[in-house]
Amino acid sequence: QVQLVESGGGLVQAGGSLRLSCAASGSIFSINVMGWYRQAPGKQRELVVDITSVGNTNYADAVKGRFTISRDNAKNTVYLQMNNLKPEDTAVYYCNANTIKTKTIPQYTYREVWGQGTLVTVSS
Repeated sequence: QVQLVESGGGLVQAGGSLRLSCAASGSIFSINVMGWYRQAPGKQRELVVDITSVGNTNYADAVKGRFTISRDNAKNTVYLQMNNLKPEDTAVYYCNANTIKTKTIPQYTYREVWGQGTLVTVSS
């Protein structure tokens, strides 16, 4: 069984910074894409940024220049450094992993796994 565990959310003032972490656990051989989504109250879940196993990234326009994603493939962990936070960044942030292959025999492929979410609150 593959699970994603997030950490690092919290309350911060506008202009501040937070760093989120997401570690995938289980018998993992590879993960294709890892990323962060967010869902604000009353809104749909949206992509914040994702990163492929070779480091290609895809940022939402709203966070370009302020957020930075990074990934440690050896640790199956992805990070999100969030700088210059704004009140509109307030949301539950979810980690996502896409196309996870296991080390098990036979090998299994999980199409998509989500973390439990971590709340980020930015006060004005």
